[in-house]
Amino acid sequence: MSRLDQLTAFVKVAELGSYTRAAEALDLSRTRVSRQVMALEETLGARLIQRTTRRLHLTDAGERYLTHAQAILLALEEAAADVGSGTHTVSGRLRINGPMSFGTRYLAPQVAQFMQAHPALDVRLDLNDRRVDLLEEGYDVAIRIGSLPDSSLIARRLARCQLVLCASPGYLAQHGTPLRIEDLTQHHCLRYRSGQNSGDWRFGQQYVSVTGPLESNNGDMLTHAAEAGLGIAQQPSFLIHESIHRGHLVPLLLDLPPTYLDIHALYPARRFLPAKVAHFIDQLADAWGDPPIWEQGLGLSRISQQ
Repeated sequence: MSRLDQLTAFVKVAELGSYTRAAEALDLSRTRVSRQVMALEETLGARLIQRTTRRLHLTDAGERYLTHAQAILLALEEAAADVGSGTHTVSGRLRINGPMSFGTRYLAPQVAQFMQAHPALDVRLDLNDRRVDLLEEGYDVAIRIGSLPDSSLIARRLARCQLVLCASPGYLAQHGTPLRIEDLTQHHCLRYRSGQNSGDWRFGQQYVSVTGPLESNNGDMLTHAAEAGLGIAQQPSFLIHESIHRGHLVPLLLDLPPTYLDIHALYPARRFLPAKVAHFIDQLADAWGDPPIWEQGLGLSRISQQ
């Protein structure tokens, strides 16, 4: 009688609330299931299930142990799917991490579409702007924008986005339109704050120090501020393309080639990449395109060809 059999019997009894129903689900005799649970209790030295003539209920120890036992069985199922049929079949649990603003706009719709195409899939999607540790936190794949740190992870480039200077028509009418990067020092600049210096804007290999009335760690906030005429923002194209199409913002084409940020999928190095990861990454690359869908019709063609 293996410990795994004992765990399975205990979990099934706890979930179904009956030895008889657990026995039917496991295709075992009721006596066999009862003996497995009793053997587990003896091994642990604790009563897990309180039995009465009418019903059964979990003890405090049983409640605590059930959480661990369910996690163990789920992990075993995921491991089997990952190294077995999981290399060919899109099933099991897919854990994804991505940046907040980009993830809301472009990653979440693709996740929903992927789940519709693969109903056997169970997905966990976390959106945040911190750099998570895929291995330590258990993610299968993460979407990253910009430079990548050296690591043992595998990176596949999916698309790109251009960093675009933009301002509202009202701001430009009042303050004028900059034509060179040096002109930016005379303007109100809305700065994105991350771990780096928010006062330095990059243009290819050149940097210019800018100042202004607002800095924020959220790109959507900066877009709203730029639309309100508070200054010039340097934003990734996926954040401001709708504002440009609506005429709320105007792209500024200066005297230097554009700066691009690559969008990558990161995943742990594996000899056999699970089908759920491989197919999901393929779908993202096909959906976002090159040039990407968020840069189509933005009027950036002149500067993009430099």
